[in-house]
Amino acid sequence: MSGIRPVGAAPGPVARTAILSVVGILFAIPILAMLAFSFRNLAGGYTLVHWASVFSPAATVTYAVVFTGLSNSLLLAVVTVVIILVILLPTMILVQLQFPRLRRVLEFVCIIPITVPAIVVVVGLAPVYSVVARLAGSSVWTLAFAYGVTVLPYAYRAIQSNLSAVDIVTLSEAARSLGAGWGSVLWRVILPNLRRGILAAAFITVAVVLGEFTIASLLNRVTLQTALVQVSKSDPFVPVIFSLLALTFAFVLLLLIGRLASDRRTRRTRPARPARLEKKAS
Repeated sequence: MSGIRPVGAAPGPVARTAILSVVGILFAIPILAMLAFSFRNLAGGYTLVHWASVFSPAATVTYAVVFTGLSNSLLLAVVTVVIILVILLPTMILVQLQFPRLRRVLEFVCIIPITVPAIVVVVGLAPVYSVVARLAGSSVWTLAFAYGVTVLPYAYRAIQSNLSAVDIVTLSEAARSLGAGWGSVLWRVILPNLRRGILAAAFITVAVVLGEFTIASLLNRVTLQTALVQVSKSDPFVPVIFSLLALTFAFVLLLLIGRLASDRRTRRTRPARPARLEKKAS
């Protein structure tokens, strides 16, 4: 019968447009409100003074705590990405190749942090960080250990979705049968096929680290979010401006992830070029 959509079919163009419009409005309303507030003048009307003060040469002195928190957050983002790529990625590849029965166990361990409130994580990490402070000092980069635990669920899902789409077992066995060592298999076969998942995990890790507040606040570390809370007590406009800039940065990262995924999907589904037709003899 015409007009009846099969069960499990994708929504039509009208439904997709309606869903995307509703979601877009829900996201746009608070962002537009923040943008309008950043231009608000205390005497009434709108002004560019607040944005000009953020980008002025004297901003590094006036809002020194914000720029210090931003540099600390960027350092934490880099260290956290390194921790994820050095510990989580090789573990997932090893489990996929040699210990497939442990896949569910690894997934369960990586998903646990998302089910535990941040305040509970901090209570558990406080005794650990007392030992870390004695061994490695109380520098801000040590917060990356806690952030590495926090971003585990997001990084795991990003890499696992790519692992599920690539048969690395067959690829590695084929490479080994041709005489390649495990180092060559990893660098020349497995990692190039996991590039999309690795970049997605790295971008998501950076976005999560830049937006994290609870752990840094309770462990008395200066990051971007804690600095914004501190500055908001004297100037409510500057934190909103920096939050908009951080949202824009995270949005650009998500666009890059989507672009990488679409490019890879296009290359995978692109048909092979037809052979050239032989010219007819004259």
